[in-house]
Amino acid sequence: MKTLPFSADFLRDLVSEYPTPFHIYTEAAIRENARRMKAAFGWVPAGPGARAATHPDGYCNFFAVKALPNPHVMRILREEGMGFDCSSYSELLLAEMIGARGEEIMFTSNDTPRKDYAKALELGAILNLDDITHIDYLAREFRVPDMVCMRYNPGSLKEGNVIIGKPEEAKYGFTRDQLFDGYARARDLGATRFGLHTMVASNELNADYFVETAEILFDLAVELKERLGIRLELINLGGGVGIPYHPDQTPVDFEYVSSGIRAAYEVRITAAGLHPIRVVSENGRVVTGPYGYLVSSVIHMKETYKHYVGLDATMANLMRPGMYGAYHHVTVAGKEGAEPTQTYDVTGSLCENNDKFAIDRRLPPVEVGDLLVIHDTGAHGHSMGFNYNGKLRSAELLLKTDGTVEMIRRPETVEDLFATIVWDE
Repeated sequence: MKTLPFSADFLRDLVSEYPTPFHIYTEAAIRENARRMKAAFGWVPAGPGARAATHPDGYCNFFAVKALPNPHVMRILREEGMGFDCSSYSELLLAEMIGARGEEIMFTSNDTPRKDYAKALELGAILNLDDITHIDYLAREFRVPDMVCMRYNPGSLKEGNVIIGKPEEAKYGFTRDQLFDGYARARDLGATRFGLHTMVASNELNADYFVETAEILFDLAVELKERLGIRLELINLGGGVGIPYHPDQTPVDFEYVSSGIRAAYEVRITAAGLHPIRVVSENGRVVTGPYGYLVSSVIHMKETYKHYVGLDATMANLMRPGMYGAYHHVTVAGKEGAEPTQTYDVTGSLCENNDKFAIDRRLPPVEVGDLLVIHDTGAHGHSMGFNYNGKLRSAELLLKTDGTVEMIRRPETVEDLFATIVWDE
């Protein structure tokens, strides 16, 4: 059962100050979730020579900034002990703006521009390399840093899922043979500290999947020591922990996942004499996703071959349903207890037929002026927005722990949209 953390009256009052559409995030729930994740992995040791002073207990989730790149939310997560997984120059700047430095930042990029590497090196971020050629590129253009992490693509050894696809068809990471060659090459060029990473699924709800991923990486750690004499300092299990978008789905149990990973660590790492190795992750969706909501007003009702609910939000505000066919639950504010007796397509106004938030969705009877709340937009919602058809991206609001609401990003204006045009003089 999906419920809202606020009432219809609360939303109506809010809309009088902040016109729809907007995304709103709940600070208290984000903090509680971050603390639960951190506590679940409290057993993780600090790696040998670990230098992230803000994370003395070893475990850190490097929040995937692409999920919700707003510095107000990032600051909350930093206060709760998270680092940041950045994939671009702009994301690195956001991390820098809130005071993150050094090994609070994991830079996981692909097809990486030169200026992005320059910024990551300036900040002292952990470089998580995506391709073996980037080792020599760094040596030629900059330097190979002391700490180097490498992204492993296990190919057919590990099944992906619908969002990322088959690992052997993904553009990410080193093959197994490249991985061993890469560590040897980086060591020859001066690296002395090493990490290992993989990421082969997204929005995965099978808890055992993450334990199996850890087992693969732990086995690689043992083999790296045996074949190359390289002892890993850090193993990044990646992200990909899913959230229950459907009301009948069950959240991933952090404690269950942690217990399974801990058992695998003891059997594979401790038994091989490689303890301690720092174990980290880079989740984004599960950190903030369930705690964001897109609030939109019904502006039109249409009846042709189907019944349509027309919103003032569009796919430009939430791309996932149109891009992936993803399910997002929809609540008609104030009608939570009413029977879902009508079947609707819930649409936006883009000149694209896939601009639909829901198809053949059973809802209570909807009227013009109703507020519809689309759940689970706290990750890959606003951040995937765009300006097709000249649509303007919405505001972002934060429901703070004291019950007040703060606008943490204003809505775009037409002036914003046209600001980059070079006009004829």
